[in-house]
Amino acid sequence: MINTALDKGINFLDTSACYGISELLIGRGVPERRDEYFLATKAGHVALGAEGDEWTYKVVSESIDRSLRLLQTDHVDLVQLHSCDVDVLEKGDVIRALQDAQEAGKTRFIGYSGDNEAAHWAVDSGLFATLQTSYNLVEQRARTTGLLEKATAQGMGTIIKRPIAGGVWGKSRPEAGIDDAGRYNTPYLLRAKEIRSLGPIENEPDDGILTALGFTLGDRNANVAIVGTTNPKHMATNIKQIENDLPIPESVINELKTRFEQLDKDWAQRT
Repeated sequence: MINTALDKGINFLDTSACYGISELLIGRGVPERRDEYFLATKAGHVALGAEGDEWTYKVVSESIDRSLRLLQTDHVDLVQLHSCDVDVLEKGDVIRALQDAQEAGKTRFIGYSGDNEAAHWAVDSGLFATLQTSYNLVEQRARTTGLLEKATAQGMGTIIKRPIAGGVWGKSRPEAGIDDAGRYNTPYLLRAKEIRSLGPIENEPDDGILTALGFTLGDRNANVAIVGTTNPKHMATNIKQIENDLPIPESVINELKTRFEQLDKDWAQRT
């Protein structure tokens, strides 16, 4: 799967210490192709049998060293703090752990991965090179609160997680008859159904994934979109859509923005 992704031109791999065996798979699968991709991981949680308290200097530092061993590399391109709260950021220990790792050559850049108040804190601090945050057609607060625009103004790279919202846009059509999209994505599905309830969207693509990708990548403040899959056919379709079918009509994007703003009462970014 990973070799196929690289063969097809994907050059950004996002993983984490707490994503099960993800780092191990990358390290075993493509170590000889290390110069072909930008490698990003995350730290902060206690994972893979590690000991200690999460969000401490020790756990973050040890997590980075373990990631390097599993990934079979002497450095990653980016280490991100993995969705910690403002109080952890303000304490500063975990930021210092990232800075020390950068000073030691274990990572080229340091970043923050998270949402809402903590994401704004991270951007405003000026301490991070990148921001990874949630943004999609049913999760637009990174836009409406100015988060992405502010990160761009700071010179930060922006990494969009959940760019297709778990694939719920196509599932939200009444004729699909789907009410459950799984534990995490069902709230997204309910938002999508509300947006659709306002009526048809003129010139909307037939393919829900294309609409979702077109919305997210249509934002000039979105630099990288990370779409997770274990299905080679799905990946091939995503690549084809990006290469051949974008952009989608600007009128569709604008209508989705208008509807989100109209309906957003408590639709904060979901961590």
